[in-house]
Amino acid sequence: MAQPWIDKPKTDGFFILAPSFLVIAIVFLFHDALKVIETKHSFYTWLFLIVFIDVAHVYATLFKTYFVREKCKKRRKLLVALPIVCFVIGIILFSFGSVVFWSVLAYIAVFHFIRQQYGFMRLYSRKEVKTYWSVAIDNLIIYTATVYPMLYWFFSSPRAFNWFTEKDFIRFENQVVLGVLGWFYGLIIVFYIVRTVYKSTKEQYFNIPKNAIITGTFFSWYFGIVYFNNDLVFTLLNVVSHGIPYIALIYLNEIDKKSEADLGVLNYLKGARGFFVFMAFLSTIAFFEEYVWEVFVWNEQFSWNNSDFSNWQLLLVPLFTVPQFTHYLLDGFIWKSK
Repeated sequence: MAQPWIDKPKTDGFFILAPSFLVIAIVFLFHDALKVIETKHSFYTWLFLIVFIDVAHVYATLFKTYFVREKCKKRRKLLVALPIVCFVIGIILFSFGSVVFWSVLAYIAVFHFIRQQYGFMRLYSRKEVKTYWSVAIDNLIIYTATVYPMLYWFFSSPRAFNWFTEKDFIRFENQVVLGVLGWFYGLIIVFYIVRTVYKSTKEQYFNIPKNAIITGTFFSWYFGIVYFNNDLVFTLLNVVSHGIPYIALIYLNEIDKKSEADLGVLNYLKGARGFFVFMAFLSTIAFFEEYVWEVFVWNEQFSWNNSDFSNWQLLLVPLFTVPQFTHYLLDGFIWKSK
């Protein structure tokens, strides 16, 4: 059985599979240097990690939805209604306070991040013979890789990082629960290794990308949330492992593989030069969004004449969150099998 690459071994390996392992290697090799970077160069870490990767990957969704004539026509009602619904829900949530708003959005974001890893695993197992138990076991493994670190976060002592804000998650520190969860986590990892070795030996086939995704997910979520208690390390592992593969998947599936007739005016995005234009577009619109956030809400990296927009937060925050909120929900529709 051939390996189930999305594109080719090199592109899949570099843009989708490698980010988790590469960042982990950087964290271990340059851990002391990262502390200096976190302290003295916070603007640049914000710019490259949050703006050019995290926010940029949100707008990559445009190239699978609003910028694709056929899909936009097919899902017109959804694509028009969903941003409006997100805005209205945002206003309702924010009316209960910013803590409620960011907390709900954080839980939705976590679910979105977890489901992306599940989606990549399913994509790379598409050529395997599936049974009820094989699917159930795969699901158990990928959800263990992502859910256990989050449960650790909920039941451990306060972490040195947040998802959005300090009070995003309901927490209840309990070492007994952590101990039990840790044993289950370890047993499932051992089970995964033994099962993979046995299955690969029996079938004389090892699914490289699927197991790389699973292993990378275990590494990035465990080291980013459980092992290290560091804001920059968490951001690196969380953002890079999520954002770069997503952008790559959009580009490979929705631009690189499409014919000139299907792409229309987006055909100029094909090729090396087109890829840089694609990334420049995402980076520009992402920077614009974050600049607006900074001026009207955060005032951490930029400010505008020290103006006070606090009285407008009920409208501004839900409005500025619409692209992000829409991305989280829209992903539940656009990646479903036809």
